[in-house]
Amino acid sequence: MKDFQIIFNYVDIAKSVALDEYITDELKKLSNKYTFIHRADVFLRRDNRTDGENCICEIRLSAPGPRLYAESNDSDFKSATKKTISDLTDQLQKRKRDFTSGIAS
Repeated sequence: MKDFQIIFNYVDIAKSVALDEYITDELKKLSNKYTFIHRADVFLRRDNRTDGENCICEIRLSAPGPRLYAESNDSDFKSATKKTISDLTDQLQKRKRDFTSGIAS
């Protein structure tokens, strides 16, 4: 099994073991599908917003080429994480297409 590292950063909020486990499971699914990912930096914080969507999840993935980054906000961290991972999945699909098209050329 390849070495995949996840670094959690809780910014001015309490650490959540349940949230760590959820995010770890989701990121491992990505890592298994896109084997070129080798590290994820996760930042969780709250923002002062009036619309109630003040839970922010930022994820930065290390992989060959430029780092991949996505950030989303929602009313809870799990929903924000889902949006962020969805954005990263789109970026990973594009990166994989770029890799395979470069090899085929």
